[in-house]
Amino acid sequence: MPLMSNAKILILGASNNPARFSYKAAYALTGREYDIVPVGLKRGSVAGRTILDIRSRPKIEDVDTITLYMNPKNQSGYLDYILSLNPRRIIFNPGTENRDLIHLAEERGIEVIVDCTLVMLRSGYF
Repeated sequence: MPLMSNAKILILGASNNPARFSYKAAYALTGREYDIVPVGLKRGSVAGRTILDIRSRPKIEDVDTITLYMNPKNQSGYLDYILSLNPRRIIFNPGTENRDLIHLAEERGIEVIVDCTLVMLRSGYF
């Protein structure tokens, strides 16, 4: 079921580097009027939004979807934080699949999707 365009999408592993898929996703999502919150390890901005520092574990309310762009090694210290955001679903983009996080999310009733956000957007099933 496609989301309403006002749904809050957290981009975890956001980057201001145009070569990164998280950068492309930020622009693709904002171009479809989704409300994005970029969170990452590096400072900067993307799609007109400041990238929040994951190390500070920013409190973000009403997250519908987390689209994940951090590899499993970089996720390891943040599993509790990710789950504390209480998303409806987590999209594991290619290279981000993490069995531990998938299992923990499913235990909490969070929908797990292993797919590419950009492909989902282009195909109309985001």
